[in-house]
Amino acid sequence: MTKITILDDDESTEEFQAAKLEKALRTLSYGLDLQNCDISEAVTKISNGVPSTVRKSELINFIGETLAVLVTIHPDFSILAARVEIKLLHKKLEGISFTSNLGILRNLKVNEASVSSHSKRRKLQEKQFTKSLISNDFYAMALKHRDVLDNAIKYDRDFDFTYFGWKTLCKSYLIKRDNKNVHETPQFLFMRVALAIHGPNGSVDDVLETYDLMSRKFFIHASPTLFNAGTVNQYLSSCFLLGMLEDSIDGIYRTLHKTAMISKASGGVGIHVSNIRGSGAFISGSNGTSNGLVPMLRVFNNTARYVDQGGNKRPGAFCIYLEPWHCDIFDFLQLRKNHGKEELRARDLFYALWIPDLFMKRVENNEDWSLFSPDEAPGLQDCYGEEFERLYESYEQKLIPVKTVKAQELWSEILQSQVETGGPFMLYKDSCNKKSNQKNLGTIKSSNLCCEIVQYSSPDEIAVCNLASVALPSFVKIEGTVAKFDFKMLHHVVKLVTRNLDLVIDICDYPVEEAEYSNMRNRPLAIGVQGLADLFMILKIPFESIEASILNKQIFETIYHAAIEQSLESAKKRGCYKTFQDSPISKGQFQFDLWGLGSDNYKFLYNDWDEKRVDIVKNGIRNSLLVGPMPTASTSQILGFTESFEPLTSNIYTRRVLSGEFMIVNHYMVRDFCKLGIWNEKLKNRIISENGSIQHIDGIPKSLKDIYKTVWEIPQRKLIDLAAERSPFIDQSQSINLFLKQPTMGKLTSMHFYGWKKGLKTGMYYLRTQAASSAIRFTINEENTLQGGVEIVKDLNCVFPKLSGSYLSSSNKSVLLGDKKEDETTSLSVAEQKTAVLDQDDIYGIHDSTPLSCTIVDGEAHCESCSG
Repeated sequence: MTKITILDDDESTEEFQAAKLEKALRTLSYGLDLQNCDISEAVTKISNGVPSTVRKSELINFIGETLAVLVTIHPDFSILAARVEIKLLHKKLEGISFTSNLGILRNLKVNEASVSSHSKRRKLQEKQFTKSLISNDFYAMALKHRDVLDNAIKYDRDFDFTYFGWKTLCKSYLIKRDNKNVHETPQFLFMRVALAIHGPNGSVDDVLETYDLMSRKFFIHASPTLFNAGTVNQYLSSCFLLGMLEDSIDGIYRTLHKTAMISKASGGVGIHVSNIRGSGAFISGSNGTSNGLVPMLRVFNNTARYVDQGGNKRPGAFCIYLEPWHCDIFDFLQLRKNHGKEELRARDLFYALWIPDLFMKRVENNEDWSLFSPDEAPGLQDCYGEEFERLYESYEQKLIPVKTVKAQELWSEILQSQVETGGPFMLYKDSCNKKSNQKNLGTIKSSNLCCEIVQYSSPDEIAVCNLASVALPSFVKIEGTVAKFDFKMLHHVVKLVTRNLDLVIDICDYPVEEAEYSNMRNRPLAIGVQGLADLFMILKIPFESIEASILNKQIFETIYHAAIEQSLESAKKRGCYKTFQDSPISKGQFQFDLWGLGSDNYKFLYNDWDEKRVDIVKNGIRNSLLVGPMPTASTSQILGFTESFEPLTSNIYTRRVLSGEFMIVNHYMVRDFCKLGIWNEKLKNRIISENGSIQHIDGIPKSLKDIYKTVWEIPQRKLIDLAAERSPFIDQSQSINLFLKQPTMGKLTSMHFYGWKKGLKTGMYYLRTQAASSAIRFTINEENTLQGGVEIVKDLNCVFPKLSGSYLSSSNKSVLLGDKKEDETTSLSVAEQKTAVLDQDDIYGIHDSTPLSCTIVDGEAHCESCSG
């Protein structure tokens, strides 16, 4: 082998030794499956690729990247790859404690590497760029409890991340001393967040518990909280909802300024614009006519591009909400498309529809739909339900609409846009308002960027929400042959998360006054989940099973119960939120009451709901809203779990994100195949050639095929059913994506109407299709592709011990809506039968099986609808 020279940072050199590398990797491989991870072969691959002269840091990165590629051989290589790089960071920070590191970050020379000691001018610049990333108050808290905090750090837990999770942390979350070199470990990050939340109250025990549970992956706070906790700009909130202040130049540009300030503070923004007059509407001030929404939204588009979230940590993200009666609706649906005139596009914004029930009824019955400009038909966005229908129909009778179309014509445009761009997102205005605990404040006019936050906003109030998610797989206990889901621990952790988020409201900095005013009055929270698919795979239960349905409901009832219980306890100690009076919960109405769920038609997991009801009416509650499952796109990458409550999109795929491109393999599947003795290069390549599916590979047991179905192989009716079944315990909403391999008008219509009739608040976040992704394939040597079946063990029980059903709560193993069995077929009305056929082209008569084709070139990276 050619001699390889390694250059250290101090320019000293040493010779690369394969044997030394192998010894180091074996030392880092504790707890990994060395039977299926050939360390010697990995060292050979690394040795063959290293250049003759290489810097030590570059060598470590190369070793990590090479090991990460081997994840398709065994997923433990991903953990080993992360350990190699984390070990280097530990060595750089060796001898530096948590509090000592904070001291370094308080006196940071941002450009010290470029400063010349021979230049007075450069020295001056060095002083100019010396700054503190850590706030003085936060540092004082850390010093006050220095010994306790430093001794509590569990450095070994840094070695539990996957390579993907580690790189995500490095890219955006861990503090860098010069915008380049990471100067914080994951454990330091978790302790920073814990101290920032609980330090001001002086509760060291709460700091340590928060740190411990986060570092053990029981839960994680949202990205802005991780970014900014303890820093000089403590912007911790994720979601902001606002409307156009008024339909005027002054109102529009003041709103624009507020959105820019929010984006600068790491927030995603939902903006409702239904009050802005349409194209051609009269402007009395200039005696001219309005250009409508499109030119205005292009200005917002440029702001989103320019003002990213928190200084290049995430792109700026604005979601624009519009009601479908607005006369610019057809232009609105074209804004994100990749073809057409550039001056009529605003592709960096996201778009959502705030849909009244009346529109869905008109579509279903193939009736006319009238389009108005809000200056001529005021008040439509300010009401919902029967009041909206009366006002809308009165305008149809009294006014000449800007345009009258068939409701199904507009519907078809919506569906075509969804196939091409993944949106607009679909939220149902009446359901959001009727089932909101904030409906006493006024009409809710939009959701947020990700469609899970449903809160009141007005010119005086910019709605805000602080988020966190619990990691469901961490609550599984496997003792021998028995798998248990620890509901008691879930309940405990959710109570802690509820306390944390309530404190975040008080300690957080706010980018605009209206946001602070709203958050202090209403104190809303959103607790979500991640890893539901992981949980089902660990417990060996298919997504479509009765057990999955039961567990889904029990988990969300537990989350809602724990959050309610903690919020009640906090209200007794610290007072209830200011707008509690006249809210549904002030009258003893829980979220499930607003869904019509009660003891007469549902068997609850907890039997003290009535006691809680009486207690809340008497003492109030601390937070107006509590549960709102968000996408968890980034934080689930950190913890190494699947996103939110979604199934896997593929068992093997490549993921492109801000931190790079990563190969993702379903490690549960690989470990099971290793136990069966069938995991090899040919089977791997066969799965790749099947686009990540194992359904058509002979010899794999049906039980495993059912467990490892991808989202494309699970009926969308089942995903919507699961969403509807957990909805009575979600007082915000939920980010639900829908998936279709080859969408047609009929199938899409059927999905949307099924969700609407189920009463969902969010009918769809993204529509994901697979049409364009079919062109994106891995390069595979056909000789190494398994064409037939595989020889396997027939009796799986000798490989996988049968797991007990005790992961379900023993008090309620058949918790159902009513007393009917899950698999019973009940008589349906004609209207209900319409929604029961999701896997066929629907019977609404809207183009039936007409395929919806994406006009984007195959494989183009900008196709939002393609999951890849």
